[in-house]
Amino acid sequence: MEAPLNVVIVDDESLARDTVRLLLEEVTDMEVVAEAADGVQAVEAIRAHDPDLVFLDVQMPGLTGLEVVSEVGADRMPPVVFVTAYDEYAVKAFETSAIDYLVKPFSDDRFEAALDRARSQVQQVRRADLENRLRQLLAETRTPAAPKQDVRFMIKERGSIRFVEAGEINWVEAAGDYVILHDGESKSMIRETMTGMEKKLPSDRFVRIHRSTIVAIDAIREIKPYFHGDYIVYLKDGTELKLSRRYWPHVEEVLGG
Repeated sequence: MEAPLNVVIVDDESLARDTVRLLLEEVTDMEVVAEAADGVQAVEAIRAHDPDLVFLDVQMPGLTGLEVVSEVGADRMPPVVFVTAYDEYAVKAFETSAIDYLVKPFSDDRFEAALDRARSQVQQVRRADLENRLRQLLAETRTPAAPKQDVRFMIKERGSIRFVEAGEINWVEAAGDYVILHDGESKSMIRETMTGMEKKLPSDRFVRIHRSTIVAIDAIREIKPYFHGDYIVYLKDGTELKLSRRYWPHVEEVLGG
């Protein structure tokens, strides 16, 4: 199960903050980590907690909601749902890349619709963050380093023996008492366990994503959320592999999370 989204509530009216907080208490995948009663407190709370989502009142003393966005910085501001008593602010809200806006007083159904949009937007933000970290990691792995002998595997085929270098492998698949090495369009089977392969393959270039799958980091093109905490890994050659939620924390750590 994925960790809940951290939420900051900002509104100068205590009743409005209570309303949003009580509605969020009925939601299992969101957790309120801070509340703020004015724009200055809002900036401090956002910087301190780095939340996934902010419910942000538009009209407040000190700084308005739009000024809070400006102060924090649009590039560092988490996804926002603006809360306002004035419908004309809706257009500005969307121009500031808000997920949605709520006009007071709002219904439970309208609030739930805003949450649905928020979940989708936060996933996109996380996906973009993961993609950026992945690109950074790939760039780092291409940095010239001191040469060292690559791991290679001996393949016995019909009276002949050939070798597959670790650098040629895109991914490894479990097959009973054997494993299948996928190197480009070729497949090679050797007698080995996945645990054994995990130990032999360079840990800075390969990562296990499933009990039956190890993948070369440099072969990864994209990772997208799937269902129930799982992900889909897309390789550069078009292969699609499942990333189990059991292995996600390690994968995220390897990718620099």
